[in-house]
Amino acid sequence: MNEARGLRTRYCGELGAADAGSPVVVCGWVDRRRTHGEHLAFLDVRDHTGVVQCVVDERIDARSEYVVRVAGVVRERPEGTANPALATGEIELGDCSVEILKRAEPIPIPLQGDVDENLRLRYRYLDLRRARMQRNLRIRARVNAAIREAMDAQGFVEVETPMLVASTPEGARDFVVPSRLHPGNFYALPQSPQLFKQLCMVGGLDRYYQIARCLRDEDLRADRQFEFMQLDAEAAFVGAEEVIDFITTAVSHTVDVVTGSPLGEVPIITWNDAMDRYGSDKPDTRFGMELVDCTDLFAGTQARVFQVPCVKGITVAGGAEMGRNRIDELTASCKRWGAKGLAWFRLAEGGEDGAPALDGALSKFMSPTEQAALPQRLGASAGDMIMLIADERWLADRVLGLLRLELGRPPVSEGGLAPLWVVEFPLFEDIDEAGNPQPAHHPFTMPHPDDLDYLVRGGGESLLRVRSQAYDLVINGWELGSGSVRIHDAAIQKQVFATLGIDADEVERRFGFLLEAFGYGAPPHAGFAFGIDRLAALLAGEENIREVIAFPKTQSGADPLTSAPSLVEPAHLAELGLRLRPS
Repeated sequence: MNEARGLRTRYCGELGAADAGSPVVVCGWVDRRRTHGEHLAFLDVRDHTGVVQCVVDERIDARSEYVVRVAGVVRERPEGTANPALATGEIELGDCSVEILKRAEPIPIPLQGDVDENLRLRYRYLDLRRARMQRNLRIRARVNAAIREAMDAQGFVEVETPMLVASTPEGARDFVVPSRLHPGNFYALPQSPQLFKQLCMVGGLDRYYQIARCLRDEDLRADRQFEFMQLDAEAAFVGAEEVIDFITTAVSHTVDVVTGSPLGEVPIITWNDAMDRYGSDKPDTRFGMELVDCTDLFAGTQARVFQVPCVKGITVAGGAEMGRNRIDELTASCKRWGAKGLAWFRLAEGGEDGAPALDGALSKFMSPTEQAALPQRLGASAGDMIMLIADERWLADRVLGLLRLELGRPPVSEGGLAPLWVVEFPLFEDIDEAGNPQPAHHPFTMPHPDDLDYLVRGGGESLLRVRSQAYDLVINGWELGSGSVRIHDAAIQKQVFATLGIDADEVERRFGFLLEAFGYGAPPHAGFAFGIDRLAALLAGEENIREVIAFPKTQSGADPLTSAPSLVEPAHLAELGLRLRPS
């Protein structure tokens, strides 16, 4: 690290035995003060690089979190007093003079140990002093820099798009902003720069990217905030394969910069395979426990519970020791997720021909052939447990996917990084009460060329067979980002809008500028966006993206630091032509 300038000559955490004998000046906060005898005290002085011990006159009134400037000489600690737990534990500063730059009131939260999150966010400016937050935000800064470096190297040009836009369907609610100059009209804050980056392709920029701030009014959770940052990219005259290569290169370079190792090969599977094998479109592949189809084993079963369209199962290695209370908890979870129940079997020694024997409430209703075939199909051995869900296929996949995560998913900081590309998502994911399908990604995604006939001539449930040219990047069960080949033909775009139930007048009002642009020569183009908050959290080993955001909101969407959201003065509302309705 280069020598510091200004009030200091060096940073606390970079000093070591090689600096012994050197005069230095460090600045920071008093991390801890300890007295030693009548005339000496030890000040542990902290900056963002670490902590160094300073030997000072006991009479100096420097308390915890005082801001100080310490001049002294680096020296090795006396024999037997080194602190191996501290990076600077071999040395200390002696012959110190201390200048108090700013006194501090006793702080309302400790900077070590566990603290209630609301308190941490209420005093976030203090919480940021924690070594954990310092580390996380600096990892995030390196992520941003590495992304820019990788995109620049691949010929992408950085372009900023507007923050005040027209409302567009992106799958979540918009945050809206009233216009003072146009009373009764509203801007929307962008859920993504989707339309503008497509217009950049019409404009001939060829390869665009942006580290974009996006806002969505949706429920918050561990991997979601109202406002978030994403790497947003678009390229002309490319298809899915090229975009996958661009993004894999950028993410791999970023991982290499932060961890010292590149991402490695990234497998590609279809959405259908992901759902069939993992019960999720964002599978965590750090562990096995894949879903196994057992439907054919029960084709002629006398067990009524298995007389259903689909029977699928997972093997829990060593699960035979699982207690009944835990099994009951898992059964209740499966019912909460929509299943009728959970069929489970412990596997013990003593079956026929050396095969493991099934021990479960339903085994008495199964034929010997079924009992022998089930563990063989699932690759289960004595000491394991088999868990089955019998229902409609989509429900069995979904419930087993959640059960798999409940039983096998390691903490985010363990198991390394397991990336995966998931491709060929359905274009539509559901049919609403009016008979209109809902887009699985967004309405600007190009349908798979082999399925265009379903789109043009189909209707109802047949529309759910239309595949899209969409692709997601998943790491450790987190959807890092999504992308697709875009529609660049106005006729196909109008067809998709019509299929979604958006009438021609609304299309013209909301998207007329886009369709007009397509008429002036739109090149084939495709793009992608991934969450920088999520990538930074994965690389920092954090389960919640709030830990890599400087000033996040709570799960309820509140900001304890600034008390947002808050009321607006009546005069300001009047200026905007607004008034609050009585509740």
